[in-house]
Amino acid sequence: MSSEHGWRDFWASRELRGALVLGIVLGLAYSFVGPFMSLFGTKEVGLNSLEFGLFMTVTSLAAVVLSSLVARWSDVRYSRRSTLLMSGLAGTLGYLGYALVRDGWVLLAIGSTALAVSAGSFAQLFAYARDVIQRDERLRDKAPLYMNVVRISFAFAWTLGPMISAWLMMRLSFLGTFLAAAGLYAAFTTLVLLLVPSRPPTAEAQALAEALPLRKALAEPIVFTYFAAFSLYHACSVMGMMNLPLYLTRTLEGAETDVGIAYSVAPVFELPFMISIGFLALRIEHARIIRASLVAAVLYYSGLALAEQPLGVFFLQILSAFVVSIMSGLAITFFQDFLPGQPGTATSLYSNSARVGSLLGYLAFGTIAEKFGYRVVFVACAIACTVSLSALVLLGSRRVDLRGS
Repeated sequence: MSSEHGWRDFWASRELRGALVLGIVLGLAYSFVGPFMSLFGTKEVGLNSLEFGLFMTVTSLAAVVLSSLVARWSDVRYSRRSTLLMSGLAGTLGYLGYALVRDGWVLLAIGSTALAVSAGSFAQLFAYARDVIQRDERLRDKAPLYMNVVRISFAFAWTLGPMISAWLMMRLSFLGTFLAAAGLYAAFTTLVLLLVPSRPPTAEAQALAEALPLRKALAEPIVFTYFAAFSLYHACSVMGMMNLPLYLTRTLEGAETDVGIAYSVAPVFELPFMISIGFLALRIEHARIIRASLVAAVLYYSGLALAEQPLGVFFLQILSAFVVSIMSGLAITFFQDFLPGQPGTATSLYSNSARVGSLLGYLAFGTIAEKFGYRVVFVACAIACTVSLSALVLLGSRRVDLRGS
């Protein structure tokens, strides 16, 4: 199949075009709040680093539980449309609450309920995209490339989202930022109503999901090793995201606008990286590409630990883009291949590696930042990514086929 013909098949799919639009809107919602959560918790709500770490740990644990339930329902009972609507509405209500409330305990309740359910939106969107690709034999053989294209729409939103959010925060404080996020989730929910058809799980998909539940897949040593390695990487990612705004503004004495710039540089480079890696994944074993990204992650966090001014941090975001383009793009397809016929549960497996990593990251961030400072947080990230890389190097190219389990 020629490259031109492959792209024509992609753009001919109305549902994939809709997934691109949904990815942009959801990516904007994430980019409006993600980079500034540590500033919100410490500056606006008044939590110290350890209290904020505990706060995020509890909300992340709730997200693991509730998003896993949503994923399971989407594979065995409800349509993707229903679960996307549920998570979109929950995000709208949750961020509306964050905009209006400043009591820590009430925020904890909101984060552990509404926002925990909304955490399933990412996994459900990419499960929906994989469903669309798998149903069309013209698209099926290029699934890694097309999944990366959908992931690009999410990354594209981050090229402008953090800067717009920083601008809103400077003028309307966190009230404006969270109201905008709530509005984006409302737009996402509306677009799901308009663009996503209702298709309940097929009998075949239900049978596969019943025969191979998530706990059985995780019992496989190879699957568990990848899950643990990704969890450790995501712990570093979360620590880095929480630490970078504080590192820039306090250790390197930069301005809050530097935070927006730093978080907007990487997505610009993620777009071409994701396209290139999507083509590369059609010819090269995915596990090798993932190991290369962990090497880059070690170099990235080491560079941040040695940075002396914001400009150096900006340049390092190019390396971050390479890492993210693999660990947040190709990795989704990689996990979906472990659970054929269950894209909801498989993508949730990937997403939950991020959330389990978040539990570790939030706790580690609070402890390390409070006792040793923000620079040492990046040293810890470099060490942890080295451990993750070592585990995958020892694992090598071994895979397990769960189709016959």
